Amino acid sequence: MIIIAGLGNPTKEYEGTRHNVGFQVIDKIAEKYNIAVDAKKGRAYVGKGIIEGQKVLLVKPQTYMNLSGESIRELVDYFKVDPKEELLVIYDDISLNPGQIRIRKKGSAGGHNGIKNMIAQLGTDIFQRIKVGVGEKPKGYDLAAYVLGHFHGEDLELMEEGYEKAISATEEILKGEIDAAMNEYNRKVKPKEE
Repeated sequence: MIIIAGLGNPTKEYEGTRHNVGFQVIDKIAEKYNIAVDAKKGRAYVGKGIIEGQKVLLVKPQTYMNLSGESIRELVDYFKVDPKEELLVIYDDISLNPGQIRIRKKGSAGGHNGIKNMIAQLGTDIFQRIKVGVGEKPKGYDLAAYVLGHFHGEDLELMEEGYEKAISATEEILKGEIDAAMNEYNRKVKPKEE
């Protein structure tokens, strides 16, 4: 089984925020593959299904972002999966433009507290991830206020494209094609022409 976890914050007030793009991608994967992510398992909502011939467990941790690793570690332990091979984490990244994605096989937290907690809980930084760009914080903005804010204007459209890219990348990874997915999606997005 492959655990596909989207990071975010529970409760209605955080729906649609930049920090919840992981939840958004999980919801869209669930909709596409008709998987209900409504069963409570430990401190997460989960849903089982088949994608690209692989048994998957879609996961939305309910611990709040900064403790995401605790929830996911409980599931990794319960289902006896190897996080280095059988875990894919989807989350927001402020260093990428809205809608851009980047795929990694391992790496540091890069300032993301949810990933920092995951690395601490799992005892490794080797797990597959899809980072979904939400745009850089404008000068003078508080980081927490920015990531807990909502998308506006053109960014909404760019994010829909980003969600679709993240779904396609997930499918590629489940086919065992992570290197091809990295080659396809890890390129810089060209700036819009004026």
